[in-house]
Amino acid sequence: MPHRSSTPSIPSSAIDHAATNVGDILNHAITLQEDQAAVVVWDSECDLNGALAKAYQRCLPEATFMNYDRTPHETIRAAFEILEPGDLVVLIQSTKFRLAAWRLRLELFKRGLKVVEHPHLVRMPDEEALIYINSLAYDPQYYRGIGRALKERLQATKECVLHSRGEKLYFPAGFDTPGLNVGDYSEMVNVGGQFPIGEVFTESNDLEAVHGRFVIGLFGDTDFTVNKPLDPITLIVEKGRVVGTENSTPAFDQVLESIRADEGQIWVREFGLGLNEAFTKDRVVTDVGSYERVCGVHLSLGMKHSAYKKPQIKKKHAKQHVDVFVLTDSVILDGEEIFDDERWLLPI
Repeated sequence: MPHRSSTPSIPSSAIDHAATNVGDILNHAITLQEDQAAVVVWDSECDLNGALAKAYQRCLPEATFMNYDRTPHETIRAAFEILEPGDLVVLIQSTKFRLAAWRLRLELFKRGLKVVEHPHLVRMPDEEALIYINSLAYDPQYYRGIGRALKERLQATKECVLHSRGEKLYFPAGFDTPGLNVGDYSEMVNVGGQFPIGEVFTESNDLEAVHGRFVIGLFGDTDFTVNKPLDPITLIVEKGRVVGTENSTPAFDQVLESIRADEGQIWVREFGLGLNEAFTKDRVVTDVGSYERVCGVHLSLGMKHSAYKKPQIKKKHAKQHVDVFVLTDSVILDGEEIFDDERWLLPI
């Protein structure tokens, strides 16, 4: 149970809103049943953590709440071990909990547990915390409807043209099988993941077919935080690789130099379609893992994109996956416009 008597930067109305959003996640996405147990592990390093812990306490009054900073790690792990498959673990983290040799969420999934993970919350103070709370709203009709419609269109697409600030990036070889992160786990082995959600992702069938130019307004920097340059940056792509930039910044040059140092060249891989309307180019949070769901298009730079295998990419050489956020005017699939004015145009 949260030990703080208040969360100064987060008003009670926002905690009420967080409780509503958490309740919708538990009911509609996680589908937690009354006979299923829950353990909530949280730390008190930032106000957002305390607000979310309070929200979960309202929704899960019978759950076990454990303060990561005040509870021996062996005790926390023991609480996980007595859970049955289908029970829930919620992780509310200022950074990332160090309770496993590898990723804790994956270890919990192996036990058949449902998992809701909120990492890196310390990166989002004050107004960003309120944006994050808004991003947790879960409308299954919107996310599943738009998500499935986009997946179907992408699977059938032969050519895509991404328009950004007068530039065009071409995907003329169609796309690999799209993945969904829309809170529908009915056809998946594991239930849950990192929240907020809202994304359809894929990549070009032929990485070397991608060519053209595109403009970004934000990017993930070497500190894994969202960097917003004063002026947009143009990237030039040939044969699926970034070969030049215009109006770059020292921070973005550092990102590119880091990728080149690790991998020798800069591949464009993920074609990510974000659905979360709580985020926009103006409503930004610092944590790139959360902002990645922003309604619009993001691409990844670097070889690493573990969801797909390509003959040019050797897993042992794939070191980096850096998200860049496109200033997207429109997305055209086989001549049909499916994105305009920061919203998806497909029917639900």
